[in-house]
Order: sequence, then structure tokens, then C-alpha cells
Amino acid sequence: MRELVEFMVKTMVEHPDEVKVSEKDEEMGLILELKVAPTDLGRIIGKHGRTAKAIRTVLNSASTKRKQKVSLEILE
Repeated sequence: MRELVEFMVKTMVEHPDEVKVSEKDEEMGLILELKVAPTDLGRIIGKHGRTAKAIRTVLNSASTKRKQKVSLEILE
């Protein structure tokens, strides 16, 4: 899952070398924390959060196939 998010985000940002995705295993499932360059944060969130929602939708679809609960947190 981490690789999927990393791939999607790196194609969208101007500074792909600053994209960091970390994993935390919690009781509720896997939490992916995404950190990007401050100038790229707006690109990842998108207008009214549409891009972030789209990333979460793809992630949810992929995690459902693996029968695993995965959530994405975008860090500043």
C-alpha cells in the first residue's frame, strides 16, 4: 500500500524526492502518513480536497481487495 501511495503522489508533485510515506500499524488497521514539500501540499489536497479524496478512494479500493483497513493522513 505504501508503494501505491508513493507512486501516485510522486507523479503529481514538483519535488518527488521529498515525498515520504510511513506506516503505522494500529488496532483499527494500517495508517499511512504522507509528507510532501510545503509547496506541493496544495497539489496533493486539491480544490476542496478532491485530489486527496481520489487518492483515498484508490487506496480504499486496493485495501478492500486485500481485506485490510488502510487510512491516509496527510501531514504538514
